[in-house]
Amino acid sequence: MKKNLLIMTCLLLCSQIWAQQVTINEASGWLESAFVKWQPVSNAQSYNVYYTGNGLVDKKIDDQLIRSYGSYYRADVPGLKAGAYTIKVKPVISGTEGSGSTTSNLNVLAQDRNGFAFDGGRVPGGYNADGTPKTGAVILYITPNTKNTISMDITGASSNPCVGLQNILYAIKKGKDTRPFIIRLIGNITDMTVMEGGDIVIENSNNASSYITIEGVGTDAVANGWGVRLKSASNIEVSNLGFMNCDSTAGDNVGMQQDNDHIWVHNCDLFYGNAGSDADQIKGDGALDNKSSTYITLSYNHFWDNGKASLLGLSEGTTTGLYITYHHNWFDHSDSRHPRVRYYSAHVYNNYYDGVAKYGAGSTMGSSLFVEGNYFRNSKNPMMTSLQGTDIWDQTNQVNNPGTMGTFSGEAGGTIKAFNNTFDADIATNSMRFVAYGDTNPLYNISGKISSTTDFDAYVATSRAEVVSSNVKSKSGANTYNNFDTNVALYVKNLVIDQPAVAKTKTTQYAGRVSGGDLKWTFDNSIDDKSSLVIAALKSALTNYTGTLVAVQGEGTPPASGQTLNSTSNNSQTVASGTAISSIVFTWGGSATDATVTGLPASGISFVKNTSAKTITITGTPTATVSYSVATIGTGTAATGSGTITVATNNPGTDQNHNFTTSGKTSTFYSITGSMNSSAGSVTYAGLTLTERLKIESSTSITYTTTAASTLTLVFDSNFTGTVKVDNVSYTATAGIVTASIASGSHTITKGSVANLFYISTKYGSNTSRMAAQAAQSEEVTETQKTVLYPNPVTNTLYLSNSIQKVEQILVYNISGILVKSTGKDIESIDLTQLIPGTYLVKVNTSNGSFNQTILKK
Repeated sequence: MKKNLLIMTCLLLCSQIWAQQVTINEASGWLESAFVKWQPVSNAQSYNVYYTGNGLVDKKIDDQLIRSYGSYYRADVPGLKAGAYTIKVKPVISGTEGSGSTTSNLNVLAQDRNGFAFDGGRVPGGYNADGTPKTGAVILYITPNTKNTISMDITGASSNPCVGLQNILYAIKKGKDTRPFIIRLIGNITDMTVMEGGDIVIENSNNASSYITIEGVGTDAVANGWGVRLKSASNIEVSNLGFMNCDSTAGDNVGMQQDNDHIWVHNCDLFYGNAGSDADQIKGDGALDNKSSTYITLSYNHFWDNGKASLLGLSEGTTTGLYITYHHNWFDHSDSRHPRVRYYSAHVYNNYYDGVAKYGAGSTMGSSLFVEGNYFRNSKNPMMTSLQGTDIWDQTNQVNNPGTMGTFSGEAGGTIKAFNNTFDADIATNSMRFVAYGDTNPLYNISGKISSTTDFDAYVATSRAEVVSSNVKSKSGANTYNNFDTNVALYVKNLVIDQPAVAKTKTTQYAGRVSGGDLKWTFDNSIDDKSSLVIAALKSALTNYTGTLVAVQGEGTPPASGQTLNSTSNNSQTVASGTAISSIVFTWGGSATDATVTGLPASGISFVKNTSAKTITITGTPTATVSYSVATIGTGTAATGSGTITVATNNPGTDQNHNFTTSGKTSTFYSITGSMNSSAGSVTYAGLTLTERLKIESSTSITYTTTAASTLTLVFDSNFTGTVKVDNVSYTATAGIVTASIASGSHTITKGSVANLFYISTKYGSNTSRMAAQAAQSEEVTETQKTVLYPNPVTNTLYLSNSIQKVEQILVYNISGILVKSTGKDIESIDLTQLIPGTYLVKVNTSNGSFNQTILKK
């Protein structure tokens, strides 16, 4: 008996000790930060994380820095001085802290604080020069759950507390609260309720005593659909953020709009924005633009195939007192403006130009650029000066032709001083061209074609300390180099820089977010080095990005396991008798290994499971009302989903109107997701005076179901002439009104252009007209669907059946309504190899009409 009791006691003690241990998956130091990842501990309600190093012992981190990703946990520790640290993770079980586990030594490195932003000893942002928070710094955490509810009192605010990030920033704008602010973003942050033109705007009245940092935590902090705009701001730091799908009115991922000074933007991932209205904005507007601002450093940023990387200067009208530094940025297959400079003195050093399709650095309007120590790999036209040299080189006719050539819109030139740059180009496949001042046989050029003392791209110095003679002038404007880099009062003169090959290695290792960020992409150099087109698969990955963050500690208990089940938004549908439903797709993930369907097949509705793509696709024409459910299989708690397919009666239903002025977003017919505009408008329609408006933006969605053919009317601002999407088809407004004929079934209204919506009307027609419309539609479907797409699901190639009809065009859209592929006339197959697995809508335009077909890509 005693022996058995002893054994049981030992087993109990062993199990308790085991339960306290934490299995650490990964840990590393980074730039003034460190992180650790670990396996979930059974029965742990939470975790305590401590770090030790540089004289600090077991210093506990904030709860918000501890996050669940389902199958693992992660904690990041920002604000560390360079040195060696360990991190200890302790589980909390039934209110008791276990012993936990400790990492090995982690090496934390210092940030590279060089450049004009640090002129005069300034250290922009809420951190000290050693990377630790400034004395009295206020740290705010912005998560998907707190972005609109974060609250605090701000000195000088009109009223307190200030609620929401932008309202807090509006209060700081007055410049009366001089506490250092560190604003930390966690996870995928989409549009907030209060913004300014779709941006978060930072101002502090140029108060030299005010310091603000806005930064991301870890690898997956994302500004999704919005940008950061700076106005009349000083001492600002923007770092470790991923910017994607920006659709603000300004259009820039990060934009320094006016009168800013001492700004440091670093270690950000800059992806495609939403396409703008101009032809050169297909990849979004500017990635990182600067106007009327000085003492700026832009460093260690990763530019991902941007169309226009960085515009510098607009209408300043002076070359005095405007200073900026670009260093260790990775221009990764981006096209142009690296940077394009007006007026400024720009120090451009140690950047990696990696397969640049159009041009690298460009000088106009009397600007002076010192371009040194950069690495150019297969980058066309590394440096250009407006209206001379390569800018006006006519490759076809082998002459300079200022009449028809020109990249800089006819602006007068500036001057580029170049030193110790590496040109790594494959001459056989790359048309790179560079003309040095006074070179009788310019590199990558045919000798004797030009005078390189007037038609040069840059002055190549023999030493970095060389003073450029005033005899070196731009061909247009006769502007000279101001030799700012040899001024003893500026940092440039005595700076020791990396050799180009070292800079390339350092840049590819540390540019962008921690560990390179969570969204990985590999470019195809054989295509992307020269192409400036949108990469459809990369665009689709950005459009569909959601992140994998499950929960932030302190914001609710995360699920017991990482099982996930996501679906399209049409789980439940109502269709007319004899009408097929829209495809419903469930996707399982996380630790789920499979999924089951209950209630199907039944009454004409069936499903197809694709275990490789981890999808269940439900299709068919219902003959009766059907209910179904889906559940995942795997370790931990199952994730579930369900829906009902209803067959409508012949009763077309009653007309449905929604007035945002009287009802806000509350409706029993329309399901409305989005934000109301905080500013009232004014429109008169159908005898009504309408003032309240729903903002139509990326996060906005209106869904509803009709039981018969109907007419949809949408009422916008009276001067609105843009587009709105109904079931992924664009409709153009006339004087603020969109009218569309809509078939029966489930429908979705989403953003085409940014707009404000006052009123929605759905009106059903008479029985006679409705029957006629359905008959005509049936006849059209019978005629057009002689062309069939197969196989479905498809792996790589989608084929068209033989048909008497002539195919005019085929358009392929993803589930977000983004066009991802198109073809021309008379094709018999479509290559879909480059598309990621998922559901797509294919629209086939033929000589006799058009039809849509939903396909599943494996």
